[in-house]
Amino acid sequence: MIVRTLQQLLGTERDVRGPVWASRRFLLAEDGVGFTVTETTVEAGSEQVLWYKYHVEANYVVEGEGEVENLGTGEVFALAPGSIYVLDGNEKHRLKADTRMKLVCIFTPALSGRETHDEDGAYAPPAD
Repeated sequence: MIVRTLQQLLGTERDVRGPVWASRRFLLAEDGVGFTVTETTVEAGSEQVLWYKYHVEANYVVEGEGEVENLGTGEVFALAPGSIYVLDGNEKHRLKADTRMKLVCIFTPALSGRETHDEDGAYAPPAD
């Protein structure tokens, strides 16, 4: 059984930060469960173009408001607490945070924890 608290992750290598986001990585590949769970915060007024080419990602909005745009179709979806969006087709997308947003994110396959976004907004393919 794995039991972790947010307090245990803060300030460790599982507390990863970018210019407009912070990701607290509760589960990673090394935990052996086959998926990753994070708590991610995105700062108000930010926009990010992301494209998880090698991962399926589900994002559940816990707090804040914004929108996600499917850059392949131009569809725009409002996001608020209780919303979920799933990138089940590896969609390139734009995430816009109108207010500070907190999301619970699930990735499969699991992340190593050391990934950073490349020029496309993607993570590298998982190592075999």
